[in-house]
Amino acid sequence: MNLQRRDFLKTSGLAGGAIGLNLLSALGLPTNLMGDGHSDKKKMLFIFQRGGNDGINTVIPRGDTEYNTTNRPTLFLKDNQALDLGNGFAQLHPGLEPMMEIFNSQKLNGKDGPGNLAVIHRVGYSGQSRSHFNSQHYWQNADPGNKKLNEGMFYRQIMNTVDLTTVDNAFPAASLSGSQMVALRGAKPLPNFRKASEFAFKGSSAKNRKFLGRLPDIDPRFPLGSGVLGMYGGPANLPRKPYRKIVHRTGELLGATIQTLQDATRKAYTPSNGAEYPGGTFGQRLQEAAMLFKRTNARIMGLNIGGWDTHVRQGQLYGKHTQLLGDVANAFQAFYRDMQDQWEDVLIVTMTEFGRTSKENGSRGTDHAEAAAMFVAGGGVKGGVYNCDRNSWKNGDMFSTKGRYLSRKSDFRSVFGEIFTDHFGNSQNQLNQVIPTYSEAKNKNPNDFKKIGFIS
Repeated sequence: MNLQRRDFLKTSGLAGGAIGLNLLSALGLPTNLMGDGHSDKKKMLFIFQRGGNDGINTVIPRGDTEYNTTNRPTLFLKDNQALDLGNGFAQLHPGLEPMMEIFNSQKLNGKDGPGNLAVIHRVGYSGQSRSHFNSQHYWQNADPGNKKLNEGMFYRQIMNTVDLTTVDNAFPAASLSGSQMVALRGAKPLPNFRKASEFAFKGSSAKNRKFLGRLPDIDPRFPLGSGVLGMYGGPANLPRKPYRKIVHRTGELLGATIQTLQDATRKAYTPSNGAEYPGGTFGQRLQEAAMLFKRTNARIMGLNIGGWDTHVRQGQLYGKHTQLLGDVANAFQAFYRDMQDQWEDVLIVTMTEFGRTSKENGSRGTDHAEAAAMFVAGGGVKGGVYNCDRNSWKNGDMFSTKGRYLSRKSDFRSVFGEIFTDHFGNSQNQLNQVIPTYSEAKNKNPNDFKKIGFIS
């Protein structure tokens, strides 16, 4: 074969900015730790709202008399302007109206619908940081206070529950972003890219195809295969050479990953059931995530949506905040429609580093605070409002921390703990591997880890 393995390792440089993959660090792939109840069909898409979303004008605590024009003179929404959630206490910002298609059900608000949207308020963690960088880091590494840990929670989920030694799982997860998200970062690289079609070697499409090549026995002209797939698609030769099998396996899996993405992106994609994704980069990446969930064995994918740091002119019925909420709501609606054939096995979840101050600032905006709001949707989700009703929210709780902030009711690790165990089927041992701080944090603050029960 003309292309030698050592030449491949030297010259195969992957397209710049398209993939976070380091061949050398890929050596020594882990074995799976699959539990008896773990399902290989369960999937999750996470959306990180970067900047800190104002949870109080997202999920409005109408029953708290402190939500008024004195505390929020330009942000306050009247009762008839917001969306009723049916519990006599909480409402949604009108910009989230597309989400109601998923929330609606006769049991929740008397309207027909699947009732598969969980609205979870007052989520945070003990020792809340109000630094964007730090808190975003903590939500992704699941270790609040540990700035140095660059290993992500969802990375650990993949490493502890997916057998990465098989080519069937060559593409287990990805972040659709310009750089690797901390949530999926770790010693063994997982892909990240702006577009899946960019996940390739450098050069033209023709050169790419030639370099990737063919598996053995596919083309009679090349019985031993060609390119990378031929090089690593056959048996590992020279078995007495140190690390030969590991290097061979690494190349085989790399070729399988690229082949998987090339196969997935070869045909144009049309969303199902009339789904219409938001415009711009955010919508394009959402649509691509849905496509990849349908055409590959990916388990977890994530993306960012920025702009939530609304210190100035946040807006009430119109403006920046409303527009951002609309993008997220349209994302949920489109994903729900598009993923109907997998809806029972998929989750879509939001996360944001912190909420905003309960009192509006002098610039018609809000500042960094504590508890945030999350949304979780999927066929196995028990829709409803959590941590925002008369039983969980006392009058005046808007200022329950330091007379300025909304205090948390649930630790974000508890929320994701339920996702890992009740959606993905993790054992308790696996959960402790995925969130190493879980047990210690639960022992210190047991009330923050009371089961919410939003997954059936």
